[in-house]
Amino acid sequence: MHKTLLLTGLLLATGPVLLPSAARAQALPEPAAGNPIIKDKYTADPAALVYNGTVYLYAGHDEAPARQERYVMHEWLCYSSQDMVTWKEHPSPLNVKAFAWAKDDAWASQVIERNGKFYWYAAVEHSSIPGKAIGVAVADNPLGPFKDARGSALITNDMTTEAKISWDDIDPTVIVDDKGQAYLYWGNTICYWAKLKPNMTELDGPINKVTTLPKFTEAPWVHKRGNWYYLSYAYQFPEKIAYAMSRSIEGPWEFKGILNEVAGNSNTNHQAIIDFKGQSYFIYHNGSIPTDGGSFRRSVCIDRLEYNKDGTMKRVVMTTEGVKPVK
Repeated sequence: MHKTLLLTGLLLATGPVLLPSAARAQALPEPAAGNPIIKDKYTADPAALVYNGTVYLYAGHDEAPARQERYVMHEWLCYSSQDMVTWKEHPSPLNVKAFAWAKDDAWASQVIERNGKFYWYAAVEHSSIPGKAIGVAVADNPLGPFKDARGSALITNDMTTEAKISWDDIDPTVIVDDKGQAYLYWGNTICYWAKLKPNMTELDGPINKVTTLPKFTEAPWVHKRGNWYYLSYAYQFPEKIAYAMSRSIEGPWEFKGILNEVAGNSNTNHQAIIDFKGQSYFIYHNGSIPTDGGSFRRSVCIDRLEYNKDGTMKRVVMTTEGVKPVK
């Protein structure tokens, strides 16, 4: 007898057939997980800003069709939270089209506040100067809307000629030191840095290089805690996150080791590090959303970051559960 007819007969004769325990377990819905924190869109290259008791999360929007192995990114997304667990989505505050001189590619970015203005540094593809470039947008509040602050790129590929690639001017990160001096770090294969003028839209001096970062790939992020500056970055490929420390924002930087392992199912790894309500957080992306998540359809995650007594950072433990609400 055909298996379907036999099973139907059994159901009619004896009632429901009990499945093996393993099959029953697979049929149950999985509990909602903490990571990734955004599950209805693909989000990548996170940056975070703490302002007035709220965390603002800015991320690129991966839109590559399923199973296409390429980056498709036209806009940045914005979310906010007051407990690191409940995230509210806001309308997209910035699109590549805001930069009239740009062609496409809403790549990694960071937003920073200064004197009541919010400055958004973003990597895009330049329309007339071959290669990636860094633009600056500005707004009066962290939700935007943001508009081009210069009308031209801050960094273009013809300003950095040592790296023989067209994508070395990406992944900007900005910090203002205790004396009020702003610094821009960025790069791929070479880590560049330069001072910014107080208007935050012009360089204030030459472009310099950090030469003490082993296996630097991209994704620099600079933050300060206590008397230490930290420069974390994507290390090797597929990418881990490693970091260096210095007493000065201008270095010298001393390499300290790996901070985060390869983030599951994603060749890239991109981090933001913040302190919020007395706790430290490591924000990153992986490719874990089923079934099409991966290196070109990534998802933002958050886990705790802890420091040792000497100021070094403990290796981040990536979890499915994520973080607990902070009061």
